[in-house]
Amino acid sequence: MEAIALRNVSKAFGSEESRVVALDSITFGIKEGEFFSIIGPSGCGKTTLLHIIGGFTTPSAGAATFRGIPITRAGPDRIVIFQEYGLFPWMTVSQNIEFGLKAKGLAKRERQQLVKRFIERVSLRGFEDRYPFQISGGMKQRVGIARALAPNPEVVLMDEPFGALDSLTRDVMQEEILRIWGETDRKTFVLITHSIDEAIFLSDHVLAMTSRPGRVKEIVRIDLPRPRDPRIRTSDPRFLEYKQHLSSLLRGEAQSAITI
Repeated sequence: MEAIALRNVSKAFGSEESRVVALDSITFGIKEGEFFSIIGPSGCGKTTLLHIIGGFTTPSAGAATFRGIPITRAGPDRIVIFQEYGLFPWMTVSQNIEFGLKAKGLAKRERQQLVKRFIERVSLRGFEDRYPFQISGGMKQRVGIARALAPNPEVVLMDEPFGALDSLTRDVMQEEILRIWGETDRKTFVLITHSIDEAIFLSDHVLAMTSRPGRVKEIVRIDLPRPRDPRIRTSDPRFLEYKQHLSSLLRGEAQSAITI
């Protein structure tokens, strides 16, 4: 069953005289419980596409639906994790995670139990009372993930969540997100990323977009076993084949973008 469906979605910005087409006739579906990644050259409309799914902006044409219902606004069923962490600097780790639970109207005892559970889940025990400036970038991202998942959303949207991290921490966070995804009944995850390796390692399907205006160039099914061993990044020939194929697709699009 499709959780999210886009049918002939286009998005343009500006007036008629200065109109910029960001997305053109995008059609695809994302199944319930799927880990779905979107990659493409800079400026191809990836974040715009995520914002349409999240309900932060509406298409100029076509339709986006969640479980058959048109997406017209943001809602607690679809949570976004941003690259910038988005933590409140005046709140502790626990308070940041608790924020969405308060907005949901949960009783204090239930909030405390959920905060404790997610502190354990993202391996931050002992840092509950620290403020964001007192923890590392990787820890901040884990707080952001815990805060997003604690209110139990149906869909988790991620916009380059690991882009600001160093290579080693990024690899560790990819493994963490897969572990957390597996422990939360495999909610539907949608990831925007520039990293082909990251998209392959995490995903069930990878959508490769064209240069602007963004269109669907190809959707690649990632047929690798789960749970995924981190060593497949360098040892599994299928991983390397996927990487070569997707790199070839995007290289052509990047060259097109440069010549526009």
